[in-house]
Amino acid sequence: MEINEKQENYNYNNNQGMPYKSEKKLAAGILGILLGSLAIHKFYLGYTKAGIIQLILGVVTCGAVGIVGFIEGIIYLTKSDEEFDRTYVQNQKEWF
Repeated sequence: MEINEKQENYNYNNNQGMPYKSEKKLAAGILGILLGSLAIHKFYLGYTKAGIIQLILGVVTCGAVGIVGFIEGIIYLTKSDEEFDRTYVQNQKEWF
């Protein structure tokens, strides 16, 4: 099997032989930055328990916990697709 030049730059998923392309990374990052205090990014990634905790803390602190969502959004967007997929989709890491 011959690999063309464009495919050499991708990190490949060993299970399927396809390039990593995390479909949730961009949306979760933007939701974290814009709606961090509402924990929408947590619910979007399927972290219901962490989302409820962050939502309650956001209400109790009048939104001050939104900085956590903002930081998480930036972290999501700065990770590579492969690293985001491995950390937040496969390993289900809920916080930072």
